[in-house]
Amino acid sequence: MSVDLMERRAPAHEAEERGESETMFVTLIVAKQLCGVPVLSVRDVLGEQAITRIPLAPVEVAGSLNLRGRIVTAVDLRRRLRLPPAEAGEARMSVVTDHGGELYALLVDQVREVMSLRTSQFERTPPTLPGAWAAYADGIYRLPSGLLVVLDVGRLLALAPDR
Repeated sequence: MSVDLMERRAPAHEAEERGESETMFVTLIVAKQLCGVPVLSVRDVLGEQAITRIPLAPVEVAGSLNLRGRIVTAVDLRRRLRLPPAEAGEARMSVVTDHGGELYALLVDQVREVMSLRTSQFERTPPTLPGAWAAYADGIYRLPSGLLVVLDVGRLLALAPDR
């Protein structure tokens, strides 16, 4: 299953008509937390994929998958954020991104929708955000349904030991 994100772009909003800038995010769920990554950093969204384990890889690296003939490194965001693992047998989705000329698949619990949010509502990461989340967050948006944590894809994929 692959979703073409270009087809899901939102129409012009009232905020754009008033001259306010907006940023578009692919929203996803990791351990019941709503997160967002900038839509321009997303190459593909995939359903459950066969992942091959890579010996001696960091624990955050779930393995690799094949995407139309390209090898893609799969990074488990639950492990990266030091969260409990997903339930056994629970389907996971992948958000594919390009970083430094290499493809990476961010393993998440669910991918939701493309959301356009006003830049004026963006807030820096609050000091109350738990450590692992704060380390990989750019900031937050307070939505009526809860908090959206904006993830920094570059920091998530910097897999050098941080222990």
